[in-house]
Amino acid sequence: MAKNNGSNSMSKALVRRETMAGYAFMLPSLIFFLGFVIYPMVQCVFTSFFDATMNREDIFIGFANYVELFQDKVFLGALKNTVIIVVISVPVTCIFSLWVSSVIYDLAGPACSAFRCIFYLPVVTGSVAVAVVWKWMFNNYYGIFNYIGTSTGIIEKNINWLGDEKFALGCIILILLTTSVGQPIVLYVSALNNVDQSLVEAAEVDGATKFQCFWKIKWAQIMPTTLYILVITTINSFQCFALIQLLTSGGPNHSTDTIMYYIYYNAFKLYRYGYGNAMGVVLAIIIALLSAVQFKMTESK
Repeated sequence: MAKNNGSNSMSKALVRRETMAGYAFMLPSLIFFLGFVIYPMVQCVFTSFFDATMNREDIFIGFANYVELFQDKVFLGALKNTVIIVVISVPVTCIFSLWVSSVIYDLAGPACSAFRCIFYLPVVTGSVAVAVVWKWMFNNYYGIFNYIGTSTGIIEKNINWLGDEKFALGCIILILLTTSVGQPIVLYVSALNNVDQSLVEAAEVDGATKFQCFWKIKWAQIMPTTLYILVITTINSFQCFALIQLLTSGGPNHSTDTIMYYIYYNAFKLYRYGYGNAMGVVLAIIIALLSAVQFKMTESK
């Protein structure tokens, strides 16, 4: 009995030392997380209740920033544009990525790797470089789209793609799609490679079609990857900023404003930090609610 008590004490001491060592290794990351993530989030919510700007003390105004927010036509327009971007880009990105992955994951190793590399290049390419190339392609004087369109007779004259309210937001969505599909394709290829092939082969022997094998077997096994892609793509679409800043600066006539760009405009150009933080809080709530809905939808399946 004494021996058992001694061994239990030693095992508890070992667990305690391992736990302390684990926390010690986590401490630098934890300090960074608290200082650069949690504290700014709390400060953002706190400042949203103030009229905060430069060169004077903050003035407490309660919910006035939030009331003004939903009376601000520019913000409501930015919210509408952001929702349009999310509604179009998220399903298109997921469907296109899944289709491409289904086509290339059966290819030989070098071919599959080459395609994954090609589709992933825009992800690792700098936003500035991507924006410069697309800006040249959309140029209303010598851009490749106008050249091909006028040469083939699709359009009668050059179009100012990024300077026309009818086309500007569509151009932004197109560019966002090209930079968003790389990571989902890589993830889907990996997920499809991890599908239990014995189940697929058994279904094929029983006469199941390729679509039935995909829908009944593969889709269920890649659902966690799909959930991750949905959440990440939604967040990235809501946070669309770099392309707007580099290509249109919200124009023409606020037709390409997004919530993220309008936050930047108010906080760093107008120095209305409290108002910008209020927008940030609203954006965080919207993203959290949508993510929760996506979790519920995928769980139910």
